[in-house]
Amino acid sequence: MNEKRVAIVTGSSSGIGFEISLMLARNGLTTYATMRDLHKSSMLTSIADKEKIPLRCVQLDVTDDMSVKQAIETIVNESHNIDILINNAGYGLSGALEDLLIDEIKLQFDTNFFGLIRATQAVLPIMRNHGSGIIVNISSGLGRFGIATSSAYASSKFAVEGLTESMSYELEPFGIKTILVEPGIIKTNFIKAAVLAQKSKDPNSPYFQFMNNMDEGMKKLIENSESPEYVARVVLDAINDSNPKLRYLAGKDVEQIMEIKNKMSDEDFHNMIKNMSS
Repeated sequence: MNEKRVAIVTGSSSGIGFEISLMLARNGLTTYATMRDLHKSSMLTSIADKEKIPLRCVQLDVTDDMSVKQAIETIVNESHNIDILINNAGYGLSGALEDLLIDEIKLQFDTNFFGLIRATQAVLPIMRNHGSGIIVNISSGLGRFGIATSSAYASSKFAVEGLTESMSYELEPFGIKTILVEPGIIKTNFIKAAVLAQKSKDPNSPYFQFMNNMDEGMKKLIENSESPEYVARVVLDAINDSNPKLRYLAGKDVEQIMEIKNKMSDEDFHNMIKNMSS
């Protein structure tokens, strides 16, 4: 099933993107692991060479129109088609809304949302001409519910959810499937690598203690979190499904929370999340 399919994964230098790229290549897909900084590709390249799997690293910065265009042209010239796009590139911005600078929020959206749009728009004509394709957008549990100090990140993922749901109607007539994968808290460097709003670092911020409480809570949650391979397996299963669902939760924590949310009123769910983060 997978031998001749060509897949692109954005944000592959570490974490979930790294594991998705390996998972797809190990299962026979010709995989282009893309990343902004190719200096971070040595480990992936080393594994691919050692295991003799069809994986190649390509430079692609989702925030740069020309970088996206050139990467897609390079891949199409080599492989003549793109069957699967995994939009994974993204990062977390942490801070209470009042402490966030507009420019910090714009940068968050430029990667997490507009970057996803750039990559998607670049591959859609190819998929449409071929009459098939799969676009997987890596969202988050925080694309389904918000938590304190994550307003920028959560809103970028809520935007991804609305975009994906809307474009599914547009792309279905062309044989293109759209999938959302919504990880919970995953054991990666994602939280350590998260950008902390400049004003949030100030001890005089009215939200400083709130930020510390959330940070401590996250550390405890990470101890029992899923591995990035878990998310990669969800992605592989979804793209191999002949009739994939629109949404796939990826993590026992987010599965439990969504099960509870679906049975609660908004007010009760709000109070539950507030108690969890206090």
